Amino acid sequence: MGGETPIDAVAARSALAWWLQAGVDVAIQEEPRNWLAPAPAKPAAEALEPTPQEGVPDTLEAFRAWLGESASLPGDGLSSRRVLPVGVEGAPLMLMADAPSAEDAASGQPIGGDSWILAQRLLAAIGIATDEAYVASLSCFHAPGGQLGTQELSAWAKIARRHVALARPKRLLLLGDGPCRALLDRPVAQARGHVYKVEGVRTVATFHPRMLIKTPARKADAWRDLLLLMENDA
Repeated sequence: MGGETPIDAVAARSALAWWLQAGVDVAIQEEPRNWLAPAPAKPAAEALEPTPQEGVPDTLEAFRAWLGESASLPGDGLSSRRVLPVGVEGAPLMLMADAPSAEDAASGQPIGGDSWILAQRLLAAIGIATDEAYVASLSCFHAPGGQLGTQELSAWAKIARRHVALARPKRLLLLGDGPCRALLDRPVAQARGHVYKVEGVRTVATFHPRMLIKTPARKADAWRDLLLLMENDA
């Protein structure tokens, strides 16, 4: 998406709806932000090569096929249906959500139902089209409430880091406790408000959309997290 290309009316209305739902009805910055301006290019020295991990493929295409077919993944056998990531390598933004809930699994995507509708508004609010985002879940298997046990969480953490390295997104947004505990070693409530690097990628944590639906008052916090995520790298 070029820096001079305006968003269309549908995307603009979606972004405004998100802001209003978040409780943002006044200007909160001194100067307007150009969400569509391209991020500055990173020096070549910061381009990190994925570190090979035993038993895990070394290309994104092979990795995704492995997620869909491997019989040795953590939690394999607990669910017959796998929820696989969608998107392309090098996306402007990667969303990594908790393990799929029943609603997600039923929809066949990492974030499903009303949570996905809200996630689309979230993306529109920062000028990213739905098909520009790479969307994944921490585990590809359904877990009750989207939460993994301690052992599964540790095992999927290593896989998730490999996933990020192979997907090579420009930015990473962690949605919910699972990804935050796996990749940042802390719950989302403690992880929020800071910028991290996961496999060299600028990373920010926020609440899963289903939490925002249950607790609308958190939407203003999520908006601040988005602002932090989209700031230009120093």
